[in-house]
Amino acid sequence: MDGLLDSFFASLAETPPGRLPTTPTGVLRLDFDGDDTWFVTLADGRAHARRDGSHADCRVEMSRASFERLLAGHDHFVSMLFRGVLSVEGDLALMHLFRRLLPVAAYSGATEPAELGTAFAEPGLVGLQQATRIFAGSLFMISEANGNVGTTPTTPMGLYFFDTRFLSTWDLTLDGEQLSVLSHDAVHTWESRFGLVPGEPTHYVSATTSIMRRRRVDKEFQEEITLLNHAPAAVRYTMRLAVAADFAEVPEVRSGLRRDRPVVATVERDTLRLHYKRESLHRETVVTASEPAVIDEDGLTFTVTVEAKSAWSTRLRVLTLVRDLHSRDLRERLNSSTGRSDTRLLTDIARLTSSAPRLRADYGPLQQAYERSVHDLAALHYPGLNYLEGLPATGLPWSMTLLVRESLVSSFQALPFLPERAARTLRILALTQGARDDPFRGEQPGKIVQECRYGDSAAFNDTPESANFTAVDTTALFVILLDEYERWTGDADVVRGYEYEVRAAIAWLDGPADPHRTGYVWAGCETSRTEQVGGTWRSSAQAICFADGRPAGFPQATCEVQGYTYDAKRRAARMARLFWGDPEWADRLDREAAELQDRFDRDFWLPERGHYAVALSVDGRPVDGLASNMGHLLWSDMVPMSRRDDVVRHLFGPGLWSGWGIRTVAEDEPGYNPLGRHTGAVWPWDNSVIAWGLCRAGFRAEAARIAEGMLEASRYFDGRLPAYLTGYDRAATKVPVPYGLADSPYAPSSGTPLMVLRTLLGLEPYANHLAVEAGVPEQMGQIELLDIPGRWGYTDALGRGRAFRPRRTP
Repeated sequence: MDGLLDSFFASLAETPPGRLPTTPTGVLRLDFDGDDTWFVTLADGRAHARRDGSHADCRVEMSRASFERLLAGHDHFVSMLFRGVLSVEGDLALMHLFRRLLPVAAYSGATEPAELGTAFAEPGLVGLQQATRIFAGSLFMISEANGNVGTTPTTPMGLYFFDTRFLSTWDLTLDGEQLSVLSHDAVHTWESRFGLVPGEPTHYVSATTSIMRRRRVDKEFQEEITLLNHAPAAVRYTMRLAVAADFAEVPEVRSGLRRDRPVVATVERDTLRLHYKRESLHRETVVTASEPAVIDEDGLTFTVTVEAKSAWSTRLRVLTLVRDLHSRDLRERLNSSTGRSDTRLLTDIARLTSSAPRLRADYGPLQQAYERSVHDLAALHYPGLNYLEGLPATGLPWSMTLLVRESLVSSFQALPFLPERAARTLRILALTQGARDDPFRGEQPGKIVQECRYGDSAAFNDTPESANFTAVDTTALFVILLDEYERWTGDADVVRGYEYEVRAAIAWLDGPADPHRTGYVWAGCETSRTEQVGGTWRSSAQAICFADGRPAGFPQATCEVQGYTYDAKRRAARMARLFWGDPEWADRLDREAAELQDRFDRDFWLPERGHYAVALSVDGRPVDGLASNMGHLLWSDMVPMSRRDDVVRHLFGPGLWSGWGIRTVAEDEPGYNPLGRHTGAVWPWDNSVIAWGLCRAGFRAEAARIAEGMLEASRYFDGRLPAYLTGYDRAATKVPVPYGLADSPYAPSSGTPLMVLRTLLGLEPYANHLAVEAGVPEQMGQIELLDIPGRWGYTDALGRGRAFRPRRTP
């Protein structure tokens, strides 16, 4: 083994310039079995290894056998970190960079993956419809209306952290009675309060006892319980808090799967500890109380006497621990935690919210949705393992982690308002870009990751979720966001710093993304825990169909992904000319984009139907189903002038237009289902990028119809649009019908009011100025957006509602 180590580290001295990105830089120390140390300097796109050294920006400890598995491609270092066979201290970003030096060939799937669970009934819809929720970063609590978490395993209730349920029972009773709700106040996204009484609601009139619960999350979960005696005499109470943890993974809960995990409860003085261990992996829930309690393996019992007209309270504290190689919480020694105060996350939310432009809108739904969206997007970050800055999270409860397509879209939507979200997204994606050829994960050099999860299935490589690269649209969207970020902020240094990553991304689009050498990007199909999923945003296996209802099958080349590729090449050409001093490559990219546009129009246009095919099947046949995907082509500016009227006519025809927005699949298609998330539902983010594309193409009235539909729908959700709405017609239901299991908040839906506001005001950066070309419907009145940040400093935009003029037909 020593010879293999020596050979690998000796080879690092021969790395030519350009082998690595130029950032980050620093010294990585690797310790094997406590008696073999290497120092690797990463700087100027090169690596140099030596035996001796003292200072290190990042220290990694593991066994020689573990490193051998990593070298051979049989493991992934993030999985190793989360199952406790690797320990990291300092700047984890350097380990991400070091990963690019490993041999390219890999297959990191488990040789004997664990069973992923048995099927229960679907999680109860009432569990989310009537749930209360608080969140801060990736720590969140979902509970019933009274604050309790019951013991039913098929509901999504519980306290979650890093994709794992650390509390599956948190059930408070008083003298054996359940608690009824007087009030619930969502103070902040991270804090809520409950006013309760024991017994059934019919007892309210004679109740002489009430209970106040105040809870919050930040680095930990805290709850203060106050017991109030309103009687004229002292009362003795027995308060019981039942506690349990099943350590289920979020994807299991969502899929209605459960896997029996051996959970051990131990009582140590005033502490209840719940442990789950699987080989080297160790997760632990720690519960303590500020007041004396009798603690057993199933919870805490408080027996107290409260004097007349008096109160008693206790403060409960719950820690969620993820143990590393040395049984420490792995966050303790990473830069992302050691420099972070207990209130840093909450301070970040306040800072980001206050930095957004101020809106004054006559139209109430716009004002409400804007304020809610800004706050939710500021809150939808979590302190990842890599940076002091939070990483973008996607949604509650299923997506409180890094989902990349969703992060790229929401960052694009929020650029005029919260540009820092885009900067954070670009940074983590550049760092985690594909470097190995690993079929288990779908990883290929240059490809951008789609999903990073932290449960034990990911840690043991039972699933590829610790670094899942199966999406085919994230790579182009990464390039698009980088260019758009520079156009808004003027931050040329970021563009210069990511030249390596963009070139690798374009090389992937030109090569592995097109295995059939057709000039298109193709999406394959993978098997998830319960179903087959495709590599595009409409990932359901039955989502892309022919007009007669037949599924297109896989691989498939969907139309919107070709539009993203077209846009990415044009934007990469711009950056090559302006920042990388490579006009020849820029000219080539522009030519390739133009050729793609011509080829696409030839192969995807359906003259007999008057719209674009939703995809090509593997045999080159156009998939002629009518779907919302083609609306994204307007966003990518790929639709020739002569086709635009036909495309828009279909988008607003009775099949696709629901009154609230554009359905994913037309109502008259055989595969349409108003409850199908990819076969009939209305996705706000899908509609927001179509609206922006309509605005760019000159269809201002049509863009405003989408804006009005989305904003009117948001009124029924207190300004917070869920991930998607059912596809029922607005005229039939009168109110938007949500899907009970959809994420809310959901970052791309939170970004939708921001994107439609940009659309209504027609905001577009040009050089060092912000162009404003408002198209506000008459009924919306006046819109003022003040202190819009950008390369111009700060500026304002004004739009007044007025009737739209008839559009000129080209």
